[in-house]
Amino acid sequence: MIATPQPEKMSIDQYLAWEPLQDCRYEYVNGEIFAMTGGTIPHNDIALNLYRALYPHLRTRGCRINVADVKVQVNTQSPYFYPDVVISCDPRDLNARKFIQYPKIIVEVLSPGTEAKDRGEKFAFYRTMPSLQEYIITESEKIGVEFYRRGEGRMWLYSPYTIGDNITIENVDFSCAIDLIYEGVSWEL
Repeated sequence: MIATPQPEKMSIDQYLAWEPLQDCRYEYVNGEIFAMTGGTIPHNDIALNLYRALYPHLRTRGCRINVADVKVQVNTQSPYFYPDVVISCDPRDLNARKFIQYPKIIVEVLSPGTEAKDRGEKFAFYRTMPSLQEYIITESEKIGVEFYRRGEGRMWLYSPYTIGDNITIENVDFSCAIDLIYEGVSWEL
């Protein structure tokens, strides 16, 4: 297979035309593109467990949930990210074909290589999205989930969850045991 060379800088229109033709996914930030690395099996299992738990609940509420291969447009200028799980209840996103523009909830499953970016740069960009109400960070190397919920003004409320806790995604009225998110996940070699 022949790899398509990556341009050093590109416009959003160039990125949106170029990226679907590539063999892997690329995120876009201010003219620069970044190849997405593959995740681990526990990383994938956690995202899928969350999807399976939420899908029947969200379907009846007119919301959509997507995993991994769906990008989010933070704003019309930049960036475009691929969160691990994204939920939108906005009618404008229900028939989206290229990207989600009005996410209500974004979930990132951490890995050692992406943790700093997920907690820092991505969360800083995500906080600028008026539609985003909850940002959920899920550990992939141990059991642990952190919720950031939009509060008053610029405030974000923090809630950590660990073994034995029930997690609550307030903005879609969903609750489950944290054990469900980590069901079948193995960290053994």
